[in-house]
Amino acid sequence: MNRQPIVAALEALRQTLLGPDAPPGRPLLARRPGLARYATPVGLLAALGFFWITLAVETDWGLPTPVAVLFAAMTVAPLLALPRRPLLAWRLTVLALLVCTFNAPADSPGPWTPPLALGSVAVVAVVLTRVDRPVLAWVVAITAVPVLILVHPENRAAVLALLGALAIVGDLLRRNRLSRRALAAQTEVSEREQERRAVLEERTRIARELHDVVAHHMSLIAVQAETAPYRLTDVSAPAAAEFAAIADSARDALTDMRRLLGVLRSESTGPQTAPQPDLDDLGAMVDAARRAGLPVTLDAGPLDGGRVPAPVGLAAYRIAQEGLANAARHAPGAAVRVTVHAGPSTLTVRVLNAPTDDVGPGTEAGAGHGLTGMRERATSLGGTFTAGPLPDGGYAVTAELPYDAEGGDA
Repeated sequence: MNRQPIVAALEALRQTLLGPDAPPGRPLLARRPGLARYATPVGLLAALGFFWITLAVETDWGLPTPVAVLFAAMTVAPLLALPRRPLLAWRLTVLALLVCTFNAPADSPGPWTPPLALGSVAVVAVVLTRVDRPVLAWVVAITAVPVLILVHPENRAAVLALLGALAIVGDLLRRNRLSRRALAAQTEVSEREQERRAVLEERTRIARELHDVVAHHMSLIAVQAETAPYRLTDVSAPAAAEFAAIADSARDALTDMRRLLGVLRSESTGPQTAPQPDLDDLGAMVDAARRAGLPVTLDAGPLDGGRVPAPVGLAAYRIAQEGLANAARHAPGAAVRVTVHAGPSTLTVRVLNAPTDDVGPGTEAGAGHGLTGMRERATSLGGTFTAGPLPDGGYAVTAELPYDAEGGDA
């Protein structure tokens, strides 16, 4: 004989009668904090009203005042416990339904006062949306005991039908709530995974571009070292050997870099043979944006491309490029200003767009990962990146890219 169903049923009974309470659900007014602060005082006033109504009804039924006060307290106690301890509230409700049944008039539709009947329905309805199915079955079965014992046969079927309907609706609401929570959790995981994947892809792209930049300079070093003995006069044998060693070291470094970073290239992406853009190409990029219809101005100031290292110049170009693309997508028609300023040891890039009321395709929040890419470029160089709306309704992105001025010519 399989004892597992019996054991599971007994465990559910223990959970129903003696186990820990069901976790409290989300407050009904969680989305309206302005009204939520009034929920507690209004609830206490309602409980006080139930207490006085029950006391008046029980006294009118001829019960002594101490007994009437006790019954009124037993009527209100489950309602006070319901928000945080729903299962405890149901246990108190069942106790009240079994005890508070004395001296009901003959013409009364049930053995309980109206506040106790209404409060019991509210408590049972809430509990049935919080517990799992095994406990729900025991809650329904135990709640049906005082109904079968005390309710008049003419009204018994209607009360049991109401209890069954509450059980079905409560189970559906609980399953719907659990499904929404699981979906929200899965959506959050998917968003985090998508953001992490975007960061990794952007880092890979940055690494590829930096590899091409460094490879270009290392190739120049190798070529200059190899041709130095032929371009320069009176080069001694030791100096020629030193140049040859420099060329060999540069080529070894190139080989190692290709071996280590070759995995970053996809099968469809070959080496980039075109020169990588830098600060000198900002003007051409802005002109292209103007020809495309974007009202953009460039404030670059005096820029010494030789003083700013190539990786910093490349990152500045890409950040300005992505900033212009974001402005075109999210603020179509707005004036855009690109500011690039080279300080003693920091290159500042700022892309600012004016406010606009136009809404174009692709302007929804989270349509891409441009901000993620710009932030990765800045942080990969040890810099900082900020982005956010302006008080006037515009939007600005700012990147601070540090560099070693003395090493700019390397």
